[in-house]
Amino acid sequence: MKVLVTGGGGFVGSALCRQLRALGHDVTALGRRPNTALTAEGFRTATQDLAQPDAVAGLTGLFAGVDCVFHTAAHVKMWGPRESFVRGNITATQNVIAACRAAGVAKLVFTSSPSVVAGNHDRQGVDESQPYPDHYRALYPETKAAAERAVLAAHGPDLRTVSLRPHLIFGPGDTNLVPTILKRARAGRLTQVGDGSNLVDLTFIDDCVAAHLLAATALDTRPTAGGRAYFLSQGTPVPLWEWIGRVLTLNDLPPVRRRISASTAQLLATVAEGVWKTFGLTSDPPLTRFLAEEMATDHYYNIDAARRELGYSPSCSVWEATERSFGRPAA
Repeated sequence: MKVLVTGGGGFVGSALCRQLRALGHDVTALGRRPNTALTAEGFRTATQDLAQPDAVAGLTGLFAGVDCVFHTAAHVKMWGPRESFVRGNITATQNVIAACRAAGVAKLVFTSSPSVVAGNHDRQGVDESQPYPDHYRALYPETKAAAERAVLAAHGPDLRTVSLRPHLIFGPGDTNLVPTILKRARAGRLTQVGDGSNLVDLTFIDDCVAAHLLAATALDTRPTAGGRAYFLSQGTPVPLWEWIGRVLTLNDLPPVRRRISASTAQLLATVAEGVWKTFGLTSDPPLTRFLAEEMATDHYYNIDAARRELGYSPSCSVWEATERSFGRPAA
């Protein structure tokens, strides 16, 4: 199968490229900048800003002869101008869809996020019937939701689409979740929000990649699988702050000792957002309302649909994956 992976230099994209090639597929990794790491490994790479006005023409040429596009590229930030999120998530995805149609690509697998259904409440075992909220507290989930809607609306006989919602992806090669935790811990800026009992799902990178491959296969073999979104995780939620504590231990760092209540965190985040907006700051504020909420509430999901329609089955528990990620044998 000839495949193309957008965001090939990212955490999910690069892991997906390597697994696809290991399975014998013809892989092209597409990024906004040259990818020296994948090029050095012998991958075919290409560069293209997906949100440029003339992107569709360039993408159509790159997509020619491709059987499946895996669209993992996204603008993943805690803060920033709305236009950056619109370009990186909505416009880029619309251009990928248009190029798939123009080039005759049969399948499009989109990497979404459970945050597309994040409202101001706990999310405890919700499934894909959970509606998109009327209001978002951050630009990332808002624009990812718009992109997901576009992907699912594009599903049809000529272009079969599916959207995957892996939650808090981690593992070897992680460039976002665990590095952020470790950076804050080393700087003395990691603070527990809430009482520490909130449960969350996490997704091991190996299983995230496996789910993408299963989704591409399901678009060929199961007509009911297409045009739908699927939550992904290891299947059993864990206490967020207990998991963070284990990550710190495995990296020889002391446990989190500073704690604030969820209400205090929301107040501090509201003040921080106000300051950043007033002065037009583009750097990340120390805390946002969305991040404060995510650190103190339950957010875990029902993955029965992915098990049933995609044949997805997590290979290990969150705890086993955590030990494996840092070169420790599972307990």
